[in-house]
Amino acid sequence: MYVLMALLFVVGYLCIAFEHPLKIDKAASAILTAVFCWTVLVLGAESILPLLEAGAHAGSNSELVVGELRHHLGEISEILFFLMGAMTIVELIDAHDGFKVITERIRTRKRVPLLWLIGFITFFLSAVLDNLTTTIVMVSLLRKLIDDRHERWFYAGIVVIAANAGGAWSPIGDVTTTMLWIGNQISASGIVGQLFLPSLVCLLVPLSVLSLSMKGEFQRPAASEPDEAHRDPTTPFERNLVFVLGIGALLFVPVFKTLTHLPPYMGILLGLGVLWVVTEWLHRGKKDEDRHPLSVAGVLRKIDTTSVLFFLGILLAVSSLATAGHLTQVAGALKDSLGNIYAINLAIGLLSSVVDNVPLVAGAMKMYPLVSAETLAAANSEAHWLGSFVVDGPFWELLAYCAGTGGSCLIIGSAAGVAAMGMERIDFIWYLKKISWLALIGYLAGAATYIAIALS
Repeated sequence: MYVLMALLFVVGYLCIAFEHPLKIDKAASAILTAVFCWTVLVLGAESILPLLEAGAHAGSNSELVVGELRHHLGEISEILFFLMGAMTIVELIDAHDGFKVITERIRTRKRVPLLWLIGFITFFLSAVLDNLTTTIVMVSLLRKLIDDRHERWFYAGIVVIAANAGGAWSPIGDVTTTMLWIGNQISASGIVGQLFLPSLVCLLVPLSVLSLSMKGEFQRPAASEPDEAHRDPTTPFERNLVFVLGIGALLFVPVFKTLTHLPPYMGILLGLGVLWVVTEWLHRGKKDEDRHPLSVAGVLRKIDTTSVLFFLGILLAVSSLATAGHLTQVAGALKDSLGNIYAINLAIGLLSSVVDNVPLVAGAMKMYPLVSAETLAAANSEAHWLGSFVVDGPFWELLAYCAGTGGSCLIIGSAAGVAAMGMERIDFIWYLKKISWLALIGYLAGAATYIAIALS
């Protein structure tokens, strides 16, 4: 049964990695993997659980498995509720055309200035929103700015790198960083302070190199005749108000957590509730067909529910391996083979360009438990190793950076890359030849920056 669980997880993981050739959504594979793994665990509890210290707990093994499932589901639900709240706020801003506040202010026609402008806007916008939403917004903007599709691909490549780099240094910029923040492995102030410079280096290196080969001006799309029948869904006042309130709600979440010590999902629900009331009041006098698409009830239908179900499935599957003891063995093997936290994280980051970074981070969180100050004080020979796993320890910080930015090395390695690939029909081999090496040197430069600071 112990081996069967591992085989089921590997098969499920392969189905997730090859969802496009198989034409099976990764959410379905993740959910089935979770159910099968927990089913095997509970049916084989008598033979599996004695391998763990947990086998000494009171109660039957099946009761222990159910209790562990409820415990893990409670932790996972915090992440899911946070993501659903953040996604709703972002969709509400988009429904009001709030991102026009940014996109309408780009006027340049020169290639290099536009490259840096796009890079920095994406970098900071991704830290507030998330890398997937930011990529969608910025690629949509590029279509309005650049006429030639193949020239847009270079800018889209920088968008992918910048979106992933920007999400790595913010507790709300990437789902993996959010997982570490909610799990208390990192703090908001700690991750911003320690990863901002490495993440910035990760962007600056590709920007600098690509700027050397870009010259002249780009061709803008021909202006189309205005459509008299088309009306903006919102007024400039409504658009700006929802944009400011939405971004403010997202930025307030770390502050709310610091002030109240409540979980982050409570802060995001507070922001969503305020925006819900404001938008209901703002559009109270409009017709139903005009008001509904601008309401929370209307944008809830646009939320990427399949992504939420994917996170649920894969996190539950990983938690089953943690309960059974698989991840403890893997953690020991990595420690013995690679030897230090920096090599382990660099390997995880490069692996995230091939497979999804969510299960990689979830696995690392279960493989290497958070170490308390009391445990560290009582440690002797292992004190140096365990010191890397305290809150805001170098292992967690570098894990957030590597898992967030390593996926840029391949266009299929991150949600941002997949989104850009789908929207612009970017060729995999083209990205591999033109952008992957830029992403790799940026990734390694940023990691080297963090390691140099940590060791100084």
